[in-house]
Amino acid sequence: MSTLTTPAPAATAPPLRVGPHTVAPPVVLAPMAGITNAPFRTLCREFSGGKGLFVSEMITTRALVERNEKTMQLIHFDATETPRSIQLYGVDPVTVGKAVRMIAEEGLADHIDLNFGCPVPKVTRKGGGSALPYKRNLLRAIVREAVTGAGDLPVTMKMRKGIDDDHLTFLDAGRIAVEEGVTAVALHGRTTAQHYGGTADWDAIARLKEHVPEIPVLGNGDIWCAEDALRMVRETGCDGVVVGRGCLGRPWLFADLVAAFEGRTGSFARPALREVADVMVRHATLLGEWIGDEARGVIDFRKHVAWYLKGFAVGSEMRKRLAITSSLEALRAGLDELDLDQPWPAGADGPRGRTSGNNRVVLPDGWLKDPYDCAGPGEDAELDTSGG
Repeated sequence: MSTLTTPAPAATAPPLRVGPHTVAPPVVLAPMAGITNAPFRTLCREFSGGKGLFVSEMITTRALVERNEKTMQLIHFDATETPRSIQLYGVDPVTVGKAVRMIAEEGLADHIDLNFGCPVPKVTRKGGGSALPYKRNLLRAIVREAVTGAGDLPVTMKMRKGIDDDHLTFLDAGRIAVEEGVTAVALHGRTTAQHYGGTADWDAIARLKEHVPEIPVLGNGDIWCAEDALRMVRETGCDGVVVGRGCLGRPWLFADLVAAFEGRTGSFARPALREVADVMVRHATLLGEWIGDEARGVIDFRKHVAWYLKGFAVGSEMRKRLAITSSLEALRAGLDELDLDQPWPAGADGPRGRTSGNNRVVLPDGWLKDPYDCAGPGEDAELDTSGG
């Protein structure tokens, strides 16, 4: 893969400790529904040289306990993945506890991350994801059950600033995490209402770091290139970074992140379209092998096409054609018709993925009346499928 050589700043963060695991450099792939499955994690890990932490997409605790077929596939890890990291979503302490004990007793993973950051309405309307930390006692009960059930497995948690600017929760949630034995916390510097719009509030990450000095704090939000990651650590004092949308259609970003944090003279990836096309075909191939069906793998890959081609001169008709392919042969043939000698386009390192913001937050009736006194969501709040 072609590279652009630039001087890189010296390393700004020591290795991250997640229980018995050392993550060096302190770079984590953010769990993303429908994205961070085993094939995508494989690509990112290959580009990083096996360095970093790569977390599964969201696994629903009820679905795991019930051994839902789709969920059991989602928790499949490649033999080379270590540590194996699962992110769990749950709203009921008892169910979360059962799921965590299942993981620990059956050796299904080496690390558990709790999802308190998902902003999508189908999750928040049931009191889950980024809505849940508002109910401090419920949050504490879930975290306590998870840490107790995990035994020797480290438990971390990911969250947002709060529901909106009038209902911030991240400082209280961070303190609860420390008191209940969580190993590390990650903060996305946006509220639920912001969704993925606007600018991430890195000052909030710095405030959380000051508030909970006992455990590592990871920053998340608006990391589009390696330089952004280093700047976040310098400006906030956080102990590492969690990278989500910045790596969509760009798994080689993890090679850049490793180089930057290791303080090496930057050999940052700037692939020509030919190299991007090769990665696209490999990604689709891995999906087909993972699913067990080439056509379904290519169909699942369709969502990635626009991200991989961002900034390249590819006509709208060809983009549409590539986005409806259902075989590796058709995907490769379409890509071969492009001008594959195009260099990495200027500006392609910038924002990608969802950018919607200022959404109305959908919550259970009366959710905001009392941040402490709450019976918790009903039984139907536990989703019976995983993956977002």
